[in-house]
Amino acid sequence: MAGKVLEFSDDDFETQVINSDLPVLVDFWAPWCGPCRMLAPTIEALAEEYDGKLRVGKVNVDENPRTATAYGISSIPTVLIFKGGEVVAKQVGAVPKAALEQSIQQVLSATSPPRS
Repeated sequence: MAGKVLEFSDDDFETQVINSDLPVLVDFWAPWCGPCRMLAPTIEALAEEYDGKLRVGKVNVDENPRTATAYGISSIPTVLIFKGGEVVAKQVGAVPKAALEQSIQQVLSATSPPRS
């Protein structure tokens, strides 16, 4: 399914995110978190819009505390964008789609070859 939001866990985070050839947007969330639920449709839309350019996934912090702790997630939702195994962008809270798109565009433009 194109543009699908993936589910990442403590067990596969390194393989799916850190070792990814594409940049990866990761939404750290929990089912009981109201702002997380508000952000979910935005995350789904971004997965479709950037399909093939960016992997998009979620980490449930209740089920995957090791990954959340490793990246210092203290409030949710928190969105991290990884490129080359490193965090290159961070947004905390139910931020507007435009703010996430701006971060994504900066990351993607940094991966493009220089213009001649």
